[in-house]
Amino acid sequence: MNTEAVNTEAGNTAADPAEPLLGARDLRKSFGPTLALDGAGIDLRAGEIVAVMGPSGSGKSTLLHCLAGIVPPDSGEVRYAGRVLSALPDRERSALRRSDFGFVFQFGQLVPELSCLENVALPLRLDGVRRKPAERLAREWLDRLEVGGLADQRPGEVSGGQGQRAAIARALVTGPRVVFADEPTGALDSLNGERVLRLFATAARETGAAVLLVTHEPRVAAYADREIVVRDGRSRSYAAAGPARSPR
Repeated sequence: MNTEAVNTEAGNTAADPAEPLLGARDLRKSFGPTLALDGAGIDLRAGEIVAVMGPSGSGKSTLLHCLAGIVPPDSGEVRYAGRVLSALPDRERSALRRSDFGFVFQFGQLVPELSCLENVALPLRLDGVRRKPAERLAREWLDRLEVGGLADQRPGEVSGGQGQRAAIARALVTGPRVVFADEPTGALDSLNGERVLRLFATAARETGAAVLLVTHEPRVAAYADREIVVRDGRSRSYAAAGPARSPR
């Protein structure tokens, strides 16, 4: 899919292919007296799906927010494409989140006043893409996620699984190099969750995007190439062994 029209000044950042696309070392983060991260680290390479697992309160969502440049760590370092995120001006970090990074949340967080098509086109429109090419690309992604027939429906008029597929289309429409997915099927039943995961994993692999998939469910982590387990703010990497990680 041609996404040349959506490149921004911060997009398509060159990186050494031998190095991780996104990496973190010795991250520490506290919220008041609560220690959320205590020396966590991670490497994420282009085209790789990594599941970040752990119980509630383990620090996995905080790790995602630090990696995405949303929350600054108290200490440690996050590097994206060879650059230290914390060293970038706010404007450049914001531009990365519009172009190089995509986001999928547990409840989709679609704008209720907009149609599904307008929601998917929104990141492109915010980045200055004209309405017609933005909506054309958005429609292609809705078709790819098998919800093209719902383009004119608003989020409140579609099912949870359909809305989450529209949210995934919105995350992928800019051609991001990294997609951060925080419990993307946590609000869905098992049948809809499996369908959404298969479509998401297939689409991400076809585009070559790296995916950081935060979950506490083994069935979701089975779609990943590798698992990072976070406990008490510390991380440890494991090879994923789930049969579903190469979805058919």
